[in-house]
Amino acid sequence: MARREAPAAGPGSRALVVDVVRSAVAVSRVELAELTGLTQPSISGIVRDLIADGVIHETGSADSVRGAPRKLLAINPANRFGIGFHLGPESVTCVAIDLTGGVVGREVVPLSDDFGQRFDDFVAGLDLPRDRIEGLAIVAPAGRVPSSRGVELAAQLGLPVLVENDSAAAALGEFWTRRVSRDQAFGSVYLSTGIGAGLVFGGALFRGASFDAGELGHLSIAYDGRPCPCGNRGCVERYASMAATVAAAREHPGLSARLRLDGSLPSAYDALARAAVSGDAEAFALVDEAAGYLAVAVTSTVNLLDLGRLVLTGPGMAVAGSIYARRLRNHLAATAHARRRHEVVVELSAQPRDAAAIGAAALVVQASIAPGHTRSPS
Repeated sequence: MARREAPAAGPGSRALVVDVVRSAVAVSRVELAELTGLTQPSISGIVRDLIADGVIHETGSADSVRGAPRKLLAINPANRFGIGFHLGPESVTCVAIDLTGGVVGREVVPLSDDFGQRFDDFVAGLDLPRDRIEGLAIVAPAGRVPSSRGVELAAQLGLPVLVENDSAAAALGEFWTRRVSRDQAFGSVYLSTGIGAGLVFGGALFRGASFDAGELGHLSIAYDGRPCPCGNRGCVERYASMAATVAAAREHPGLSARLRLDGSLPSAYDALARAAVSGDAEAFALVDEAAGYLAVAVTSTVNLLDLGRLVLTGPGMAVAGSIYARRLRNHLAATAHARRRHEVVVELSAQPRDAAAIGAAALVVQASIAPGHTRSPS
């Protein structure tokens, strides 16, 4: 009779075990062996090391049909912390999370280039033990922060420093804090001044050949459409980003004056979104139209990658996320290629404005306790 070979324990086995414990919340050693395919001796060794490192701990026991009750294992939340900074147009959102992704501290401060001092002040304000902080990640729109900045900061702080795209970081943050299983093909849509996406496969961010995967905003929905600075035409970013939606609203003089859309882009978009969800017909029509354009691009992405779960996040989803979610769910239910085989779950982020900062901190946590998923610190 053919025999299924269990995979040998290797460098990725620790990450595999951490992923299963994280998504299961509490699990026994026997269940870990069944879920990972690793042998019991391998599981015993990895679990022993993780307990010694303080990453997981025994939380109780569960009844067993045979023999003594099984000890349950869970992530040890407050053993270590990750710090994330998200650079916005005018401010920096600073977040600290524990090993499960729970937020233990947050502040928004004016934008400054002195990240080292900001890190020291933030950590001191939260009274976090320096020796239990695993590092810092700085996230922003692609290309805004050079990787060399991370190298300088790492030397200054004496800690690992990562530099990442904000939409990719947001996806990992949603994946980590929601305890999504590594078996799910998971993605997020990040709506801001532009449009980005993050993709998580096998528990790891998919970054592409040049760490530039997830440029959803430059997926064309009209081959002869509006020209885009990227050189393409008809990019969905030109129709559905916060900037595009506000520009369309400002072309309606009555609406623009009534809602006072002459301020900054974020404030103008929030005013338009609030009006849309409060029943203003003109405002709703503009936001719903943008959501319709976005639904077309997202459906193409879902069809290409066969995604099973999507989270909508970013500042553009903070007020009017329900309009986008409704549009996407309806469009996917009617047109997704795999709709008769599985549902594509569309969810709204619980913290859309902070998702990138939380994701930045999650990058640090994952790199620390589940090495192999995240590229090496700068």
